[in-house]
Amino acid sequence: MFPFCNISIRSMIVGFMFISVCCMSADAQTLRSDSSANATRVSSVPRVDSLVIPDGPMGDVIRLGRDLVADTVNHPLSKPYVGNSLNCTSCHLDNGTHPKAATFIAVATAYPAYSPREKRVITLEDRVLNCFMRSCNGVRPPLGSRPSVAITAYITWLSSGQAIAMNASKPLGPHAVKGLEIEVAKRNENNGKTLYSDRCASCHGDDGQGDGDSPPVWGDMSYNDGAGLAGDIKLASWLKVSMPLDEADLTDQEAL
Repeated sequence: MFPFCNISIRSMIVGFMFISVCCMSADAQTLRSDSSANATRVSSVPRVDSLVIPDGPMGDVIRLGRDLVADTVNHPLSKPYVGNSLNCTSCHLDNGTHPKAATFIAVATAYPAYSPREKRVITLEDRVLNCFMRSCNGVRPPLGSRPSVAITAYITWLSSGQAIAMNASKPLGPHAVKGLEIEVAKRNENNGKTLYSDRCASCHGDDGQGDGDSPPVWGDMSYNDGAGLAGDIKLASWLKVSMPLDEADLTDQEAL
């Protein structure tokens, strides 16, 4: 376990977030809503390989958050709150550092953000806790708990140096997956079955339950119907930029 000092965890994360905001660049590109801007967003995702985890208790908390994201199912601090076989990195690839697959990079800059689902402004920590309940098909860790604060700290660290741009319309970061512009009615389940057999089953299994290294993609051990990926267009949009792993080449129609 990691060492604690007399400063509370919540005080450390608040202080770290304040420092991150104060250091943010004033000339970051303004986000636009048109499709060309969305295309630019992915290509302009900042690199994080130069980020350095700070020394001391703050660094310990960030590293803990990274460990929880990587092994959410098995880590003793997060395991009690998980109800399926998905880790955070199952969807947020490469521990949230993949530039296209639901990246964590710069996500903290969008919060606090308005949530249409909850009809209120929520914090990044709220968003993390909701993912335990929906994507992990479990229960929310207590607000301010060690897993909650650690994951929030890790995501905030991945936003270091980026300009604040609180999202007034939805709880999404500036590099969120762009939704495909395709009608759900155009989906072809028979083609999907063939594509799954040819491109997906080798990792996720004929039964969709994964093989230990690859996560289950449906059923009780996958995400529930409250998760973002439970929507056809959202799932197709994620598949388009993420799968097959390391060689994402599906067409819009194939992804749907």
